[in-house]
Amino acid sequence: MRRQKGFTLIELLVVMAIIATLMTIAVPRYFSSLENSRETALRQSLSVLREALDHYYGDTGHYPESLEDMVTHRYLRSLPQDPITGRRDLWVIVPPPEGVQGSVADIKSGATGRARDGSLFGQW
Repeated sequence: MRRQKGFTLIELLVVMAIIATLMTIAVPRYFSSLENSRETALRQSLSVLREALDHYYGDTGHYPESLEDMVTHRYLRSLPQDPITGRRDLWVIVPPPEGVQGSVADIKSGATGRARDGSLFGQW
């Protein structure tokens, strides 16, 4: 009697069980690292925007009237996308104190929810 080439059902089930076990370890780590990279990108975007605001204020003596003014005056190439919301138009603008010209003194994320450390995205 000739032995047929191929895998038995048991061998296939064992391989599928091993793959499933590896996936239960890999998938949560993947999503965790994806979330961590989005938070890092948000921190970097906020840092770049705030630095551009500081340069604008230092050069002109007043804050910009809108975020688009920073693009128009070439302090930014374009408005960055909020990596949490995936949108460019959800940035929260913080006005300057009374008596200071301009409309945009600081910027925060418009994302709802909490970061991995428990802080609110909107408070960054």
